[in-house]
Amino acid sequence: MRPAVIVLIATMAAIVPATAHPAVRHHEHTADVQNPQAYFIQSGSASYYGEKHGGKITASGTSFDWRDFTAAHPWLPFGTIVRVTNLRNRRWVKVRVTDRGPHTKSRVIDVSAAAARELGMFRRGVARGSVKAFHEDQDSPLAEGAPGDDAKPDGHP
Repeated sequence: MRPAVIVLIATMAAIVPATAHPAVRHHEHTADVQNPQAYFIQSGSASYYGEKHGGKITASGTSFDWRDFTAAHPWLPFGTIVRVTNLRNRRWVKVRVTDRGPHTKSRVIDVSAAAARELGMFRRGVARGSVKAFHEDQDSPLAEGAPGDDAKPDGHP
């Protein structure tokens, strides 16, 4: 190449801003606080277990208390916090996995009676639900996600 061409290319590179082709989209790798992404999603029937199991030792070694927001899942690690949503009324709660179950193949999770009340499924006993785990929920205090049986179905966050 001639020296004049090299100078011209260098000058153009300095003057013309570097822009991506309009068809190329660059994604920022930052967490979307308004719309977090679940790393685990499962849907199916959810049920609950209650007072008659109170005081029994769970698979994780803790004593079951039906008033706590806990759950039994077949294989999620103990201590995992998941958001369980009742798909009929959109109420949701956060529960900590402390046990193994459910022991019925058609179900994906068993929640404590306290969580079942908040989900509005206490009377029916079973509800179609979704189970989601989010990185930002792990090692955080549990909090109810929505009002319980006495609330209107549209009273969710």
